[in-house]
Amino acid sequence: MADKYILYNPYAGGAEANEAVKALQTADEETVAINICRVSSYRTFFDGLEPDASVVLCGGDGTLNRFVNGISGVEIKNKIYYLPTGTGNDFARDIGCKPFEKSAVCINDYLWRLPNVTVKVEKRLFVNNVGFGIDGYCCETGDKLREESLKKKNPKPINYTKIAIGGLLFHYKPKNATVTVDGESFKFKKVWLATVMNGRYYGGGMMAAPDQERNRQDGKVSAVVFHNVGKLLALLIFPSIFIGKHTKYKKHMTILEGNSVDVEFDSPTPLQIDGETVSDVTGYSVRSDKAGLCGLPERELAAV
Repeated sequence: MADKYILYNPYAGGAEANEAVKALQTADEETVAINICRVSSYRTFFDGLEPDASVVLCGGDGTLNRFVNGISGVEIKNKIYYLPTGTGNDFARDIGCKPFEKSAVCINDYLWRLPNVTVKVEKRLFVNNVGFGIDGYCCETGDKLREESLKKKNPKPINYTKIAIGGLLFHYKPKNATVTVDGESFKFKKVWLATVMNGRYYGGGMMAAPDQERNRQDGKVSAVVFHNVGKLLALLIFPSIFIGKHTKYKKHMTILEGNSVDVEFDSPTPLQIDGETVSDVTGYSVRSDKAGLCGLPERELAAV
């Protein structure tokens, strides 16, 4: 049997991603590359591996999200490596891993303790963040534009910055929100963002939570709320999120840390989970603690 396997997402990263996968195969002729979309059962896949076999995951943040939810509850003894080949690559940015490099980074430590989000009764793990507001709007609008271009057989890159500006000025209407963190409730008006962060980055490099650390000992996440601001000022402040300078706007940016976060809006709005859209949402709940919530029990990490 092979001692190295590549799980790659053919829809992430385009030609450059395919070249990165080929480079990994060239470096080790015995490496087996598998389209991750064809893995129907991760339990069956990992049960069929020798304990000393390693797995290289190639894809973006969305691929990571599907992977961690797929291995939830599966006992894994193998080393898991990651080669970022997506477009946003916020997880990679957070851990200092460069996209499309020939060498992959071991990520076992980041897989065993992940927060979960419950939205519309469904519970799932997330890697980077849950975004509620203008970012959800951008993802939903981007999905629609992508579908339209595919129907016309003329796929074009989605300009999320253009979508965000259009949303801030014309299309997205801020909501009123109640954010409850560890049992304490806070009410906000004119909310543009109500995002819960497990890492520092989201949206392709926006440093929404500069002080958030993955795998922090207390297990807390950061709720970032952009509120009480009109359209023009929102447009002026919004770019500062890219470099983490938005925290200086104390009247309009509130960051709350906790293990339990519940967010409720006064009217439906799109939500995104690691870049994947959920439409017409009025609330969501995040839970994060020291327990092993994903597929890698803590006891297994000692041997990795």
